[in-house]
Amino acid sequence: MTASPFIIVAIDGGAASGKSSTSRALSERFHLLHVDTGSFYRAVTAELLRLGIKADDLPSVKSAVAGLNFGTRLNGRSAQMEISGRLVDSEEIRSSAVNAEVAHFAAIPEVRAALLDYQRGQAKTGEAHGFRGLVMEGRDIGSKIFPDADFRFFLFADPVERARRREQEGRQDQVAKRDTLDRQRLVESAQGAELIDSTYLTLEDVVNKISAELAAKLPAA
Repeated sequence: MTASPFIIVAIDGGAASGKSSTSRALSERFHLLHVDTGSFYRAVTAELLRLGIKADDLPSVKSAVAGLNFGTRLNGRSAQMEISGRLVDSEEIRSSAVNAEVAHFAAIPEVRAALLDYQRGQAKTGEAHGFRGLVMEGRDIGSKIFPDADFRFFLFADPVERARRREQEGRQDQVAKRDTLDRQRLVESAQGAELIDSTYLTLEDVVNKISAELAAKLPAA
């Protein structure tokens, strides 16, 4: 019997569009490695802030990111970033200081370039640990990181609804501001992807819709 192929699922979209919840649910249903690239940018932001570096100090940013060593630690089915052997925990990357600065650091080309190969390398991490595939979420997964992904989805929702979701989560992300800063990446990642409006859909609705397509290549575990 031929083994199922290792698949790559790219899920892009703006803040609070449902990317994370959907990706985690798909990870559990199909035994996929879950990779939240937003957490990587948050980890790098936290590290640069810890070093006292500001996003508008480009020479210092470029010098610092060139010296960072990235590693991966698994937490269940999710990949967590280590920087120079230090795990940047969830409390640190979700701090108000990181929330305020992450979009600015993420917009710097040298920061994005420094993370590109590391993000692509998560596929090998998934295969090495026996996962059946990879589900990666972010803002340029299908356009830059895995343009040849087996499946590409773009989730979006009404800005008012997304702001409400963030408030329910007790988080202070500035949804509209992040959309503005990430506009070009969002436009590019939507091109060629299957668009899913999650404004009036439940999480189960979105997961079931995507699962029906994934099951054609990878039956549920």
